[in-house]
Amino acid sequence: MAKRSSKTPDFETALTELEALVEKMEQGDLSLDESLKQFERGVQLTRACQQALKDAEQKVQVLMEKDGQTSLEPFEDDAAP
Repeated sequence: MAKRSSKTPDFETALTELEALVEKMEQGDLSLDESLKQFERGVQLTRACQQALKDAEQKVQVLMEKDGQTSLEPFEDDAAP
């Protein structure tokens, strides 16, 4: 498993920061330059979150392997309309 650098936040931290960043940008009070910087940070956070989810999915697949074959079933969300 790849080690995370000290600059890469964990999933929860990245998601919290991303939510705050989106809220700040939605207010529309930032300059164009600051908006671009915040957007760039948002892209970095999104990629970090996507990587964390990918890593988690790989761990789940490894844990669910049976006799060398993956036994994954589609997730059914009971709350979906």
